[in-house]
Amino acid sequence: MKFIYIYLFLIFASTISYAQDIVIFNNPNKFISISDKVEILEDKQNLLSIKEVIASKLFKKSSQKIPNFQITKSSIWIKLKILNNTQLNNLTLELPYPTIDSISLISVINDSTFNVENTGEYIPIYKRTFHHQNYAFNLNIKPKESKIYFLKLKASEQIQLPLLLGSEKSILESNYSLDLIFGIYAGIILVMLFYNLFVYFSIKDNTYLLYVLYILSVGFTQGSVQGYTARFLYPNSIHLANLMIVVAPVFSGVFAILFAKKFILIKKHTPILNSILSIIIVFYFIILTLGFWGFYHLSAQLVQINAGLASITVMATSYIILRMNYKPALFFFIAWSIFLTSVVIFVLRNFNILPYNTFTYYALQIGSALEVVLLSFALADKINIYKKEKEESQAQALSALQENARIIKEQNITLERKVEERTDELVTTNHNLNKTLTDLKEAQIQLVEAEKMASLGQLTAGIAHEINNPINFVTSNIAPLKRDVDILVDAIFTIESVGLSNISTDEKQQQIEDYKEDIDLDYLKIEINHLLNGIHEGANRTADIVKGLKIFSRLDEDDLKKADINEGLASTLIIANNLIGSKIQVIKNYGDIPPIDCYPGKLNQVFLNIISNGVFAINEKFGDQSGGILEITTQCDEQNLYIKIKDNGTGMSEETKKKIFEPFFTTKNVGVGTGLGMSIVYNTINKHNGQIYVNSAEGVGTEFILELQLQFKEAATI
Repeated sequence: MKFIYIYLFLIFASTISYAQDIVIFNNPNKFISISDKVEILEDKQNLLSIKEVIASKLFKKSSQKIPNFQITKSSIWIKLKILNNTQLNNLTLELPYPTIDSISLISVINDSTFNVENTGEYIPIYKRTFHHQNYAFNLNIKPKESKIYFLKLKASEQIQLPLLLGSEKSILESNYSLDLIFGIYAGIILVMLFYNLFVYFSIKDNTYLLYVLYILSVGFTQGSVQGYTARFLYPNSIHLANLMIVVAPVFSGVFAILFAKKFILIKKHTPILNSILSIIIVFYFIILTLGFWGFYHLSAQLVQINAGLASITVMATSYIILRMNYKPALFFFIAWSIFLTSVVIFVLRNFNILPYNTFTYYALQIGSALEVVLLSFALADKINIYKKEKEESQAQALSALQENARIIKEQNITLERKVEERTDELVTTNHNLNKTLTDLKEAQIQLVEAEKMASLGQLTAGIAHEINNPINFVTSNIAPLKRDVDILVDAIFTIESVGLSNISTDEKQQQIEDYKEDIDLDYLKIEINHLLNGIHEGANRTADIVKGLKIFSRLDEDDLKKADINEGLASTLIIANNLIGSKIQVIKNYGDIPPIDCYPGKLNQVFLNIISNGVFAINEKFGDQSGGILEITTQCDEQNLYIKIKDNGTGMSEETKKKIFEPFFTTKNVGVGTGLGMSIVYNTINKHNGQIYVNSAEGVGTEFILELQLQFKEAATI
């Protein structure tokens, strides 16, 4: 029996110890904070129904003045009992913490009946009872009436519970005051933003652009945290409202680091810390990616950690650079110290180390506003420093210019004397150079003439040999022809004397027949005809040689003429026939090609030079043996004419190929040629605005391909 009494006493005592405080509202003109008078139940599994919550005995009285639940996936249930001890027909309950995803107010009518009103970030502002970012409910509680209410809260960000109770008028007036304070803050941000944007467009310093972006992101962050951006910029986008809680702080941190890097030259002063800050920026973008993927809880936690790390690193970096006596770092360090202090106050408030009050609530806004203003001063001070440094450098430059002017004046006198001396030397040198140049030109002319004479020598030797054969043939026929003619003359006189004699006609005829047999007249006619044919053939051969000589010998013509390239090649072969000899086989593949405008004499010299080199290469390879082949081909397409001269001589190496068109280069022995033949070939083809290609392999042979235009266009430079 005694045990039962003790048990009942403990039950009663327990009930008394956890009895909920009733919120008594007395003053209709004011609002009161009721956060410390609520009971709390955390539903970690998110499974409790409203009826289960109403019947639950697991509620615990809040141990904090402003309950703080950090970032959690749990559903938070709040229980409060309110007594309306005024004449007001309604009271308003407000939660001025605009980043909670969903809030449900459950008004208990009796044990089985209740009303539910929903709001939160997931409810657009225009659909709420109060068109404000703060969450407010009409409690519908009559004068002197007492009611029990439950709140269900769920958020992807941190949950704090600064609950306010008052009349609708007092709550609205409070919100107007909050709007006014944020308006002042936004005004400061916008003034600084447009001022620095104007400065940026004036001086084109990227530091100001980064600072403008930083100001914009800081203002956007504060607007997102306090719900103003969702209220005014995207009231219909629930997803954007949640996302911007992550996006705005990320860009605020990124632009803060980029601005710090640029403003206090972190890379120059501390490369290691610069790399660390770059890594922090990478982490920011990883967090941003998580936010876009919908991981709001995780990204919200990581952004706070990364922001703390970034703030401390930037603070330490600015202090280190300040110790290096870099003056712009002073303002930056002070501004960042104030901002970091406000961040610390904000974080300590979130962790309930500092109380939730007006100062801690606005600490971040105050700190960021002061930082923005001080950093603007820092930028202005930096401009003044640059201006002072510029003036000092200009003064130094002026002093240096004056000193240089003095030195230059002194040196001018010396230089003028030296210039006169040098001018005399240059005049003498120039005279010597002109004389040398004249000598070189004369030597060049002589060498070119020597090459022409060498070609003329080949021409003369070929002509002498070619003309000698038919002339000898004619000469050798003259003596027998004279003898035969003499016999014919004698025969005429003899026949005449017989005809004038007095003998009979038969006798005359008999004597004439006998005489014809004596001189063998039939054979004489055959022999005379044979000798005349031989003389005719020799004369024709001589005429062909003269014609070839006429075609070939126009070496110095400077006028364009229509010429048959096949005819020019044929005349060149006639001239070079003695050089080629009988042991080299000449293959002529002349195509059906039209006459072209060219310098025919100069082209004939090109053909002779290439053929001469080919014959020389064949003789070097085969000596007195047969087997040498010289193949000449002509053909054309729609635009160009091609002459191919190919031999199976010694060929040449790649190194020799690169040098064959250089003046004075030769592979022949000393005294054999001048080394100008192929140089003349190259210049002549170039004068025709053509191309020359060489295919060669040692021990195999060489092929020259000349490409000439069918419609000649004068080369720009010869």
